[in-house]
Amino acid sequence: MILQFSCSNHKSIKDRITFSTIASSDNTYDETLKSFSNIRVLRSAVIYGANGSGKSNFISALEFMRNLVSESIKYQPGQGIFQAPHKLNPADTPSVYDIQFVKDGIRYAYGFSIVKNAVQEEYLYYFPKGRQAKIFERKAMEIKPGDKYKNVFGVSIGILKENRLFLSCAANYTNIKEIENAFLFFTEDIVIYNPQVNNWTEYSIQLMQQSEEIKKGFVEILQALGTGIKDVKVRLEKTRLTTKDLPQDLPEALKMLVTSQDANMIEAKLIYDEFETDLMSEESRGIRKLFEVICPIIDIISNGKILVCDEIETSLHESIVYQIIKLFSLTKNDQFAQLIFSTHDTSLLDSSLFRRDQIWFTQLDQHRSTDLYSLVEIKNVRKTENLEKGYISGKYGAIPVVNRNFSFADETCGR
Repeated sequence: MILQFSCSNHKSIKDRITFSTIASSDNTYDETLKSFSNIRVLRSAVIYGANGSGKSNFISALEFMRNLVSESIKYQPGQGIFQAPHKLNPADTPSVYDIQFVKDGIRYAYGFSIVKNAVQEEYLYYFPKGRQAKIFERKAMEIKPGDKYKNVFGVSIGILKENRLFLSCAANYTNIKEIENAFLFFTEDIVIYNPQVNNWTEYSIQLMQQSEEIKKGFVEILQALGTGIKDVKVRLEKTRLTTKDLPQDLPEALKMLVTSQDANMIEAKLIYDEFETDLMSEESRGIRKLFEVICPIIDIISNGKILVCDEIETSLHESIVYQIIKLFSLTKNDQFAQLIFSTHDTSLLDSSLFRRDQIWFTQLDQHRSTDLYSLVEIKNVRKTENLEKGYISGKYGAIPVVNRNFSFADETCGR
């Protein structure tokens, strides 16, 4: 589970912002919370804000952190770390990323900063029995291990470079359980989905082919949503295309490239009462999107992962998004999956769906810097308040400011 994430100097995020899933003292929907140590943790959170206010950049910062942990071990000499600083910050301003999370029942704190495309600082702590202990601290190329780890980082330090995170190096060249767990949290437990970029259709078919339980759960959810679908037939197999399978006017060089690699052949049929349909050629965009996301969501919930999604409502009806949120809220106590997503769909701003500390907003300040805050930070918001109405009216901020004097009839528009 993610407990807290902070970052600064990342795209529109100039100054430090902090997102938290630690529940406030509010006792609303206590049954949906997860107790950990002496705190209570939220299962989901939603982020609202105007276009360009930084919702996507907040998710981008978390994705950047995850990807750098996963990939920086592969960076070659002279390959700088990509940096996207705020336009108004000086060139020597560090981009800083910090996260607190729980893996296998242990709390960790990890973070790093980047300056001029190189790692400036990095640290990893964990909290066995609730007390903080240092695993390592880093300044530039100098590593300071915790007392328990003083003689185990030799090889990892040997392959360290200014463009590699030490966590990535140590995870690949030591057998330390705490290091491995922290690394796997980023590479396996955080699942980031962007409907504009990702396509999980093949992933869904693979999951259903591997697990009859996932396939059964998928069909049950489709039936509960009133789609009329009774069953599904799927097939995924690797094959090697030949030149006969390709258009004749395709350039020879491209034909050679395509035929030299394995390809995945996929088939998906949806079974109704009296007929069946081909998913890709005969079904609506909405059904195709359901097919794409439901199985991965079942997998994420079953294995206690974290789904982070930008604009979750893309191609999905609001009632389906509502049910997905409910799925995360109503999972069994021995399972803990989290959902963190951004959306423009104000119909989800419902006090029967979210606690106030689950609702977050982004807006730009006078420096065009993203500010992130929770509804619980705003005074005089009643538990029974019409949140959608309050948001649209501007009571909570984070909505577009429209020039009421503007008109398309203005003669300047016709020039």
